[in-house]
Amino acid sequence: MKRLSLILIVMLSFGMAACENGRVAATKQEMGTVLGGVFGGLAGAQIGDGRGQIAAAVGGALLGSMIGSSIGNSLDRADQAYAQDALYDAHDASIGETISWNNPDSGHSGTYTPVRDGYAASGSYCREYQQTITVGGKYETAYGTACRQPDGTWKIVG
Repeated sequence: MKRLSLILIVMLSFGMAACENGRVAATKQEMGTVLGGVFGGLAGAQIGDGRGQIAAAVGGALLGSMIGSSIGNSLDRADQAYAQDALYDAHDASIGETISWNNPDSGHSGTYTPVRDGYAASGSYCREYQQTITVGGKYETAYGTACRQPDGTWKIVG
């Protein structure tokens, strides 16, 4: 359950890009680049030991930045809304059931499939998801894990 879904995290984080006063803090592409770099670095840091771990973290940050920038540049608010709705439905879906989303205006689409569930050491109920996304004819697949919080919301943990 330690796999990190860069795409999932970046998509879910786009909603945090706007301030409460309505002023946009950064462009989608800038947010995608920063968030992709951060989470790519975190994912890379979980690989190897010593200098190899540092190199993996740097490589993960660079790759995450590139992926995040590309996705941030491509997904609009409507895409994000469709994806968020599908993810919300996937939290209650049966294991193996695929929840799809599609924005007919942009042609972008994706899926969420819960592939495994269980309990974390903290006692939280968690689910691992497989996610796919198709943007501009490019298809990507990633995995991520989310755990239900005491207030009933879900938090991405890896």
